[in-house]
Amino acid sequence: MTTLHDRIFASVFPPPSEVDVPTPTATPILGSSGFGEPFGSQHTTASQSATETGAAEQIKWDRAWHTATTFLSLRDEPIHAEQDEETLKGRWIRYAGPETQKALAYLLSESSSGRQLRRESNTDDLLRWYFEKVVLEHYVKHVLPGLIRILRKSQVPNDLFEAGQQLHIVKSIYLHPLQNHVAQTLSNGGRTELARFETDLHGLFTHTLPQDKVVENLSAFFGQQCSLILNGVGKNGMQDVVSSVPVVRQRTLKLMQMLQGVGLGGYQAQRIFAEVMSDILTSHIKSTYAGVWTSPSNVVDHLRDWVENSFSRFVVEILSSMKTDNASGIDELMDVTHADVERWQELGVNKLGALRTDELFDVIVEWENGSQGAIEDLKRYVTTPSSRTYLTTKFSSVVSYRLLQPGASTTEILQVYISIIRAFTLLDPKGVLLDRVARPIRRYLRERDDTVTIVVGGLLADPEDESSADDVLLELAIEMNKSATAKGEDDADDADLDYDDMNWMPDPVDAGPEYKKSKNSDVIGSFISLFESKDIFVKEFQNILGERLLKKEYEFDREIRVLELLKLRFGEPALQACEVMLRDILDSRRVDTFIHKDKELDLNDESAPELHTRILSHLFWPSLHSETFFIPPEVESLQSRYSTGFESLKQSRKLTWLHALGQVTVALDLEDRTVIEEVQTWQASVIYAFQPSPSEDSSTPITRTFNDLVETLHMTGSLLRNALTFWIGKLVLKQTSTSPPIYAVLETLSDEDAAHPGTTSAAIAAAAETATAAAAPAVLSEHEVAQEKMEVYWQYVVGMLTNGGPMPLQQIVMMLKLTVPGGFPFGSEELKDYLEEEVRGGKLDFAGGVYRIKH
Repeated sequence: MTTLHDRIFASVFPPPSEVDVPTPTATPILGSSGFGEPFGSQHTTASQSATETGAAEQIKWDRAWHTATTFLSLRDEPIHAEQDEETLKGRWIRYAGPETQKALAYLLSESSSGRQLRRESNTDDLLRWYFEKVVLEHYVKHVLPGLIRILRKSQVPNDLFEAGQQLHIVKSIYLHPLQNHVAQTLSNGGRTELARFETDLHGLFTHTLPQDKVVENLSAFFGQQCSLILNGVGKNGMQDVVSSVPVVRQRTLKLMQMLQGVGLGGYQAQRIFAEVMSDILTSHIKSTYAGVWTSPSNVVDHLRDWVENSFSRFVVEILSSMKTDNASGIDELMDVTHADVERWQELGVNKLGALRTDELFDVIVEWENGSQGAIEDLKRYVTTPSSRTYLTTKFSSVVSYRLLQPGASTTEILQVYISIIRAFTLLDPKGVLLDRVARPIRRYLRERDDTVTIVVGGLLADPEDESSADDVLLELAIEMNKSATAKGEDDADDADLDYDDMNWMPDPVDAGPEYKKSKNSDVIGSFISLFESKDIFVKEFQNILGERLLKKEYEFDREIRVLELLKLRFGEPALQACEVMLRDILDSRRVDTFIHKDKELDLNDESAPELHTRILSHLFWPSLHSETFFIPPEVESLQSRYSTGFESLKQSRKLTWLHALGQVTVALDLEDRTVIEEVQTWQASVIYAFQPSPSEDSSTPITRTFNDLVETLHMTGSLLRNALTFWIGKLVLKQTSTSPPIYAVLETLSDEDAAHPGTTSAAIAAAAETATAAAAPAVLSEHEVAQEKMEVYWQYVVGMLTNGGPMPLQQIVMMLKLTVPGGFPFGSEELKDYLEEEVRGGKLDFAGGVYRIKH
């Protein structure tokens, strides 16, 4: 096989058999700078043999090769892109003369003998040699290092412009001899060969540049320029001048065309552009629509319009600039269609839905301030099972983290729950989404001890009372008024069995197994169904109703209304006791008026206290406080006469007075002032005990010791302390001694007390008010009821420990179950709590796991 080296050597030193063949005057050596003799000047004789003819042809081909390769060679120096166009052309662009054109035609023409000789010798063609020996070596040595330095400067977008411009000039220089001289000698204008060469050149650029820097620069460029064009926001987050946006747009399109022209705008650039545009869409939605919750909402329509007229148009421009313009390039980009625009619009709606999902908890917290527009946006989003699942899962996670925590009060949780019900009912009227998010909230509320109390208190609250305490759930009272036409709970449970309902629809396909729309979408029904049994709710309602009936003096319209609404839900039998309680209070007025009209009882004596009563049917009322203590004789006399009048009116009934439940208006005439207070009965009895007796000198301050008051009033120490603290706070009493405790009446206030009535006494008064509020409830709590019942079994415990000696808890429980008639109704935990209180009270000792009587 004859190699290129052999042919060159033969052209300079012909073999001995060819000594008669004339050689060129100056045979060029490959790579020299001279062109040698004019191509085609050698002569042959008619007597040359076929071998001589082949050798001559070889020499001709070698000279043509030398001429062509010398023309295609490049200077061994970098290409300075910063030079002006004329300078670059003068230094790098060379034009082929007639001899060069003949050499190119001889080497590349399909019909020439030179082309045939190249195929027979199996040597590489001229274009391949030009790419591998000239372009590749020059690019690696002089172009690539400079491009890497440019890309590493990270000055977006200047570095990309500089690199793109450099590559564009380099490509133009590399392609110039092929496009302007070589292509003319090829069939079909050399379109196939030029396209292949350009593809190889693009591949060279793409695979030699550092990909991480290219991706980094492209991403930063797209992010900066696209954000500025579409959102008008610069890199510092400030609003840019509107007039600069068209300039930026043109610059961006120019750069993309430049990058596409050098092979850097292909699939990788398209992928980066798609990612950046997705991020731009997200940032636009967040910056434009975050916190925009007003109703009615036009956010979705505004977003779709922006996507169609701004976002899509810009995408079309960029994609157009990234299309391949060469004849044989395969353009993988498809034209943007209306379906693409619709798909981008749906993508924007989905991103808006994700934003609203992130904001949903805040939207619900601000529900009363008008955030319904966000829910209207979400309705356009939750149209697929995946989006519905995402919303409920994300929201439940946020609720668990931000709401269902020990630091949140039960009232706060219930208020948010009401807003959740309202919001999700608007979002999904069928109630499936509410059913999903409500389950963990309802489960958590059941674990709170005060949930039922707050719910019932909210139902009975006055929604127009601005002085209500912070822990009163007024929203529930408002909902109660709205639900006057609510169906009964039994009706809700049997709704699926209503065969006459022509609007009946099956449960949604994604509904849970325990899904019940009626219980979740209705606020009152949802709160009532929190409890496993309606008896829990009814019992608590009975207790709170009893408190309110015993404390309120006038109308009970609110209580009557709530009772009637609950009867619709629970039925009349479940609330019979509550109805009796309400009837007792209403009947008491009539009975009290009748008794006071009986002149024989002498209840209306102006010099005597005024006494009014409430007569209760004790079998229907919850357990009430029944502490006994001394009652002033004047009041006791009135009670006796009142009982006589009642027994004459109700022949078969008898009154039992509950002193601890009364309220008294006390007027105290002191030397320098008059004090009028609405107090509890035990507080009135305590201050009455400071009345001077006939044997005491009224001119000196009246004093009483704590022990004397306990013995005189037959009152428990806790109630006595409460009353004394209350009157000290009111500057009526003062403590003159601590051991033993002695209290005296403040007949006159000192200058210090008069000048600073709110300093030392304010804290005492506040403590007294708090103590009074804690001691004032008329209805016993469950713990107090249990304690009262446990008192019955205390004597059994005392007897067992006295006769049998120290015992552990389990043995005491077992013996109680054996000895108490009817069985012991409490468990180990209840008895343990009670015995621990007795240990703290000093009646028992506990050591070594056993209880013993303390001696």
